[in-house]
Amino acid sequence: MSGQVQEAYIVAATRTPVGRAPRGMFRNTRPDDLLAHVLKSVLAQVPTLDPALVGDVIAGCAMPEAEQGMNVARIALLLAGLPHTVPGMTVNRFCASGLQAVAQAADRIRLGEADVMIAAGVESMSMVPMMGNKVAFNPAIFENSEHLGIAYGMGLTAERVAKRWQISREDQDSFALQSHLRALAAMNNGEFAGEITPYLQEDHLADLHSRSVQKNCRELSQDEGPRVDTSMDALARLKAVFVQNGSVTAGNSSQLSDGAAAVLLCSGAALVRYNLTPVARFVGFSVAGVPPEIMGIGPVEAIPRVLRQTGLCLADMGWIELNEAFAAQSLAVIREVGLDPALVNPLGGAIALGHPLGATGCIRTATLVHGMQRKGQKYGMVTMCIGSGMGAAGIFESL
Repeated sequence: MSGQVQEAYIVAATRTPVGRAPRGMFRNTRPDDLLAHVLKSVLAQVPTLDPALVGDVIAGCAMPEAEQGMNVARIALLLAGLPHTVPGMTVNRFCASGLQAVAQAADRIRLGEADVMIAAGVESMSMVPMMGNKVAFNPAIFENSEHLGIAYGMGLTAERVAKRWQISREDQDSFALQSHLRALAAMNNGEFAGEITPYLQEDHLADLHSRSVQKNCRELSQDEGPRVDTSMDALARLKAVFVQNGSVTAGNSSQLSDGAAAVLLCSGAALVRYNLTPVARFVGFSVAGVPPEIMGIGPVEAIPRVLRQTGLCLADMGWIELNEAFAAQSLAVIREVGLDPALVNPLGGAIALGHPLGATGCIRTATLVHGMQRKGQKYGMVTMCIGSGMGAAGIFESL
């Protein structure tokens, strides 16, 4: 440990396509296999770097149990073929887990404790449902009204945000439609091609007549969520699902999803030593708390904090990836913080592209750094609300 403060640079970033849950293309794919895939893929983008040099693999996961339990970071890195000398750690900050992993990996480098790190995120909402397989709230939550918001479903918090910030149903549906249209345009223009590493899916089908198992292989390379049949009329026909006469519907909420992503970070010394070319610099990260019952407003507190920390302002941001947990909270954040809607999710967001919880922060980081490089933007931000009442925001500089 040198104790020297140094910069943390992103050298490579990749992700899987995102599948719909629970009946989408990854419904039978283990999350540790998805994570192993992106770990192998991100290292393959830097073939001159010895994997044994990786100081740690930090992977975010929001529901770390069952198929994605048992410290999925360590298991996946071994499945990916990394040397057993490389350690791994799973972190959980719910929807910000993937971004938290990037921030922690960067901090290890900035403190001089490591020169090469991998940050990642994974979630299979097909195999591990929202809130996990066993929900067991502390009874004290229900005995004190001050804590009751901890147990609120995410949709109920979105309804509360919509009411408090006066976000209309029409505005929510319009925002949702825009998310799909932007995502479809981005897919048609090949704008996700550089950040997605296709996944080779093997399906095994039993043939009873021949008493054999047939193997069918297919390459999955496109996100499954964006819908070409979405329209304002179709969205308007959907009923509110969380509150009677409410405004939050399945159509203006993020999709349940499966996916994984990985980001390779290095110190400046490692860039020189191993002749690596950075694509971005990690600038700063902040997290803040808000009342659990309006958890969606979390970025309103986190964004000013990270701007103060980095000495930057909103006008410096050329690209903002705001996770669309719900259209209601996204619009409330945009209006309250004063974000330029044209700069927010220019390629669509989670309403169209999906939200695989613990992977989302890392996925959105991959989208941001690739997008800024293509468009020539200097600074960009990844931000999101977090269950139980928090918000997170990270800033990156394109190089």
